[in-house]
Amino acid sequence: MFSQLIALIAPPLCLACGAHAGRAGPVCRTCRARMHAAPGGWLAGSGSPCWTAFAYEGPAGALVRALKFHGRLGVADLMAAQVAALAPPDLLRGTVVPVPTHPVHARRRGVDHSGALARALARRTGLAFARCLTRSGDPRPQVGRGRRARIGGPLGSICVRSGIPVPATVVLVDDVVTTGATIAACIGVLTAAGTREAGAVAYARTTGR
Repeated sequence: MFSQLIALIAPPLCLACGAHAGRAGPVCRTCRARMHAAPGGWLAGSGSPCWTAFAYEGPAGALVRALKFHGRLGVADLMAAQVAALAPPDLLRGTVVPVPTHPVHARRRGVDHSGALARALARRTGLAFARCLTRSGDPRPQVGRGRRARIGGPLGSICVRSGIPVPATVVLVDDVVTTGATIAACIGVLTAAGTREAGAVAYARTTGR
């Protein structure tokens, strides 16, 4: 009742276009219809395949930014529901592992966006969840780096958390992927630590960077 009253006083607005979202929130029906599948679906980056749901350009990017930079944690559940509905069934198995967010970014933004998305996906699919990777070193983000630099790998280092065994089968989860280099680095670390099978999904894929 209280939530209905709030909706009457301050109706939910679409995160992508600012129009009234109604029950379709957090994005309106028009923007949902504008969410195009990522070109090619699969992205091969540094030898590691990653399935992606949507092209970053457009409403999908607005959802990513709402979660990543504005702490809209409720958006993670919608994103996870879309991934669960669209991803190849044989990919969503094993243990869900988030691509690690650098702690400097998590503290500054007040949210671990990839962790939130991965946990929501685990709830949606009934899969186990394990935060077994961590990131340290140079905190500069991938944004702003040229494609050649991105392909060379992420800045800083990714490693397995001390004392946490890695799952045998893993599905890595990230919000956005461009070249796939960060996914490849994570898979390399997990494989070296004992993971036998690793796949990856990302909500959105950028192009031309």
